[in-house]
Amino acid sequence: MTLGPLCLVRPLTEAETKTLFSKLANYIGSNLVHLVDTPDDPHVFRLHRSRVYYVREEIIRQAISVPRANLISLGICLGKFSKTDKFRLHVTALDLLGRYAKNKVRARSSCSLGVRCRVISRRLVLSLVQIWIKANGEMPFLYGNHVVKAHLGKITEDTPEHQGVVVYSMTDIPLGFGVTARSTIDTRKLDPTAIIVFNQADVGEYLREEDTLF
Repeated sequence: MTLGPLCLVRPLTEAETKTLFSKLANYIGSNLVHLVDTPDDPHVFRLHRSRVYYVREEIIRQAISVPRANLISLGICLGKFSKTDKFRLHVTALDLLGRYAKNKVRARSSCSLGVRCRVISRRLVLSLVQIWIKANGEMPFLYGNHVVKAHLGKITEDTPEHQGVVVYSMTDIPLGFGVTARSTIDTRKLDPTAIIVFNQADVGEYLREEDTLF
């Protein structure tokens, strides 16, 4: 789709797509296919002011007539590219990460996007990893702190080090996401104050960073 001159929203380049998909696959594994192959309700990835959005095609068509200065956001903001082309997932992506990390859906055998599916094919073997924290660990996490062993409720078995994980409450409510500091095996040997998950984003950011998040 060609967008009008008023709305500077563009498709991602192949390099940007590869970077984005690599980051997403670290959290949701092969379920990434269900974001890129949506024939019943077509969605696309679009870049606007360095931020990547996951948007219904219908909304993109409506956004064509919106002046760039007036367009604040559209669809789901997944994150932002830095000036050095590094991509950081934002907490606004948590709804998708939580949904697909929890629901271990079998990936489709084919994908209508061709080259984009080949871009992510190397990451499809990743397992889905989750962590649940105890009630007394929720508030520290929502204030931006890392997860320590004392607050760990349970974690997916055989989780490796530096693996992306979605963090849930013990009642299965997504609270944020992060990266494991240690493997599951190493975690068992640590003392209660040791960090086991580095906080990458949490829902507390909606209050702490409300002026800059969108």
